[in-house]
Amino acid sequence: MSERYPFREIEEKWQKRWEQRQAFRAADPGQPGSEKPKYFVLDFFPYPSGAGLHVGHPLGYIATDIIARYKRMRGFNVLHPMGWDAFGLPAEQYAVETGIHPAVTTRKNIATYKRQMCRLGLGYDWEREFATIDEDYYRWTQWIFLKIFNSWYDPEWRWTDSQGRAVIGAARPIDKLPIPAEVKAEGTAAVEAYKAEHRLAYLAEVPVNWCPALGTVLANEEVTNEGRSERGDHPVHRRPMRQWMLRITEYADRLLHDLDELDWPEPIKLMQRNWIGRSEGAYVDFELAGERCDIIRVFTTRPDTLYGATYMVLAPEHPLVSVITTAQQRNAVNSYIELAGQKTEMDRTADAKAKTGVFTGSYAINPVNRKRVPIWVADYVLMGYGTGSIMAVPGHDRRDLEFAETFQLDVVQVVQPPQGQDWRGYVGNGTACSSPSADDEHFDGQCDFNGLPTVKATAKITKWLEDRDLGEGTTQYKLRDWLFSRQRYWGEPFPILHRDDGVIESVAESDLPVLLPDMEDFKPSVGDDPQAEPQTPLSRAADWAVVERDARKYRRELNTMPQWAGSCWYYLRFCDPKNSEALIGPQAEQYWMTSEKAGGGPHMGGVDLYLGGAEHAVLHLLYARFWHKVLYDIGCVSTPEPFGRLFNQGMIGAAAYTTERGAYVPADEVSQGELVELVHVDPARRTAALNAGKSPEEAEAAARVKTETRFYHDGKPVLQAFEKMSKSKKNVVNPDSIIEEYGADTLRLYEMYMGPLEASKPWNTRDIVGVHRFLHRTWRLIIDPDTGRISARIGQSRDEALEKLLHKTIKKVSEDIESLGFNTAIAALITWINDAMKAEHVHRDQIDRFVALLNPFAPHICEELAQRLGRSEPLTTAAWPTFDEALTRDDEIEMAVQIRGKLKGRIIVAAGAPQNEIITAARELVKDILGDTPIKKAIVVPGRLVNLVT
Repeated sequence: MSERYPFREIEEKWQKRWEQRQAFRAADPGQPGSEKPKYFVLDFFPYPSGAGLHVGHPLGYIATDIIARYKRMRGFNVLHPMGWDAFGLPAEQYAVETGIHPAVTTRKNIATYKRQMCRLGLGYDWEREFATIDEDYYRWTQWIFLKIFNSWYDPEWRWTDSQGRAVIGAARPIDKLPIPAEVKAEGTAAVEAYKAEHRLAYLAEVPVNWCPALGTVLANEEVTNEGRSERGDHPVHRRPMRQWMLRITEYADRLLHDLDELDWPEPIKLMQRNWIGRSEGAYVDFELAGERCDIIRVFTTRPDTLYGATYMVLAPEHPLVSVITTAQQRNAVNSYIELAGQKTEMDRTADAKAKTGVFTGSYAINPVNRKRVPIWVADYVLMGYGTGSIMAVPGHDRRDLEFAETFQLDVVQVVQPPQGQDWRGYVGNGTACSSPSADDEHFDGQCDFNGLPTVKATAKITKWLEDRDLGEGTTQYKLRDWLFSRQRYWGEPFPILHRDDGVIESVAESDLPVLLPDMEDFKPSVGDDPQAEPQTPLSRAADWAVVERDARKYRRELNTMPQWAGSCWYYLRFCDPKNSEALIGPQAEQYWMTSEKAGGGPHMGGVDLYLGGAEHAVLHLLYARFWHKVLYDIGCVSTPEPFGRLFNQGMIGAAAYTTERGAYVPADEVSQGELVELVHVDPARRTAALNAGKSPEEAEAAARVKTETRFYHDGKPVLQAFEKMSKSKKNVVNPDSIIEEYGADTLRLYEMYMGPLEASKPWNTRDIVGVHRFLHRTWRLIIDPDTGRISARIGQSRDEALEKLLHKTIKKVSEDIESLGFNTAIAALITWINDAMKAEHVHRDQIDRFVALLNPFAPHICEELAQRLGRSEPLTTAAWPTFDEALTRDDEIEMAVQIRGKLKGRIIVAAGAPQNEIITAARELVKDILGDTPIKKAIVVPGRLVNLVT
């Protein structure tokens, strides 16, 4: 009998056995096993597309599976669930294109994803599986929305939370909102309108990204830099529409403050801080010149530069634009506004873009020097941030300076920078200058700020403004309220009813869920007129859209919630997925969502490890934190944050190939040939050049790239680049084919061995053979290939050197798993197996410990080997191997010897040898190199190197 490593048979065997035994089921509170410490490890909620998984997708899933298996072996009750983010535009668009209902295609996609995940041996608790499209799930999504709708934010409310923290501000029931007496006097309608102005969920007329070809509003992240839809490449237009909004801005300070205590990557924290964009400054009021008495209020972080404000700019959407534009300028302003409406916010604010604008014909009065300043309209000012208007200080703002130079406007210095720096465009702190002196007609004895440092000048001029009712100190945020409506069919219905008189009422909680109607015609109403009134698919569900209650007819809300809604709180439902009375029961919430910090004490967030891609760094994570804080305020959860520790895995890329025109060709159809020189135009470089103000001809020339290639498709040369795996780039690798040829354990090991988990790296199928051989060597060491029985080399003889190396390996692998350093852990495992293959005998106990050590990474082969070695229980219940610290220390160590930083050789010295002995050994090694050259000093880096300085 001859038996090689039979990966296909053993992987199928153990996947079935894990499923039958429910090997990865977490114990709920009160069940056997819940007395163990809990560990909640979670993947970012996947969206199941029709293409299924490619090999880039499982990178994070394998990592969390390793952690989950390791933690179980360390004695934890591990919650490692999986579910599906299943509503949204991609599924709906696919359904529109194929004519198949999105419920059918989505369920089919889920089945494909689940099959592929199971083939990878991912140990999820499938008993907790759900999708956001499940009615008993989105019932609670709607319930949360109602809680938000029926709450207001009280910024003055002072309370002590469950962790003993003093908190200012909280969501409170709308019935607790103080109603002014004068509002009550106006009647019920006035009271309801006042409540609507304070609700955390509200309707408002706001500028949105409207795509008539898709028939829906798009989020900023769904729009390309060119102002087109990411899905379908259709034109997107900015226009005002009445939409549901969530008042996330009320939580801006708490969202900022609580970041400090989270175990998150600093770049992610920085991105959230920048997105929230807290700025301290002042409001300043500019009067309109002439007969009108309107005031233009601006926000500035630098009121100390007011004397340098030489013009003003209004956003194209600012309501005063149409009021103040003169007859002579009206056509030019209207044309400009129309063009601005076709641009995305990202494109409007891009640093590289050429500055454009139009003079309105009107002027304002600078409040500090009473000078007239022209008012312009320009698209680099946005209505959503600040007041939609700015005072332009071109002397000390780069964008304003570029604009002033383009249109030949005045530039005035009002800040003296540090010596040697040019003042034009200088934005840092300095010394105030150019404020009025005693002989100025507007000098009032208190407006001389010359010579004051920036901080003091800012404080003094802010008080000067406040004393004269010309402005006030304030804090602003870049964060905007969350646009929460979509004109789609495939989303959660709003639990909202509209009365004919305009009053909005919520559906009773007992009537939830509001089910999505089953429609044959679910296609959006599309067109090419950006000003056409939107018609949502749900408006065609006539019987569903009208509700009769208390002898009164109501119209249901005909928009649906965005895809973000269901993914904002799914981690909570995993803790208690079968609960029909609450979204999460208090016992389950307390057990799974309460954690401790590494140094002891309560943790801010309940999920112990949340792992996913950095592309969700802001929106999903910020939205989930916002929903969690509302639930925290109303007593549904006991932690102020959802995710205690966050880790972002890198991206697996692959070679992608394009023709000279930039069209992608299938990577698996490309062949290599002799060297060919090509010149092609890089579209990204061309776009950047155009944004920088280059002419089309100059941009084309700047984007020409000379490339040498050896790659061909259909006999024609193609260009190679490593890019993110994508169906559109035709460079995906299907994990099914890799598993079929090499096995799931090999794929798991290879993805973890490619490099640090957080790094992006290129896929190369040829490299997978290395870890496949490692598994073959492990099998051959333990299983006799001729008999299929345990090898005769495995017995009771102990190789002490191998034992010592095993203790080092256990320590190394344990530490590396805790820090998610899987590639170096695998390297240590390979080193041990290589040494074991050279040993004449290996002790049975050493093999048992090694197999347990390898188990989280390659569970199928390890379960099979453990069973053949006589273990009756699966390794999911095994204890993690321990090590003796004394055996991890070396008796001797190798140290590099350098002369002036250049390596000259290596020495072996006793571990813990004194420095004088190390230096003596190093001198002896290089004596022939140095000759008579004296050594000035010797630098010893313990355990690593000796550097001799001559």
